[in-house]
Amino acid sequence: MRVYLDDERQAPPGWRQVRWPQEAISLLKTETVREISLDHDLGDDARGTGYDVLLWIEETVATSDFDPPVIQVHTANPPARNRMTAAVATINRLAERCRGAD
Repeated sequence: MRVYLDDERQAPPGWRQVRWPQEAISLLKTETVREISLDHDLGDDARGTGYDVLLWIEETVATSDFDPPVIQVHTANPPARNRMTAAVATINRLAERCRGAD
């Protein structure tokens, strides 16, 4: 499954649209998500941002045997893009270390 988190843009064909971080996390928990694309600003910061999904992925990779999907960032917010891109790099390094420990 390919998951597209965005509150305004429509998901590309073949992607499952979600609007809120908790929806994306619920799908990630099924371990059937092979790719995820994240927006940062979702219209209600009290409900979370795309960065919150990255924090969940990072924690789950670090504490469980979770193999993260391919992660893309499509936010138009430049500072958030930088922070999210750095988080993706951290997740990928952590996942590689975990795979190497097997």
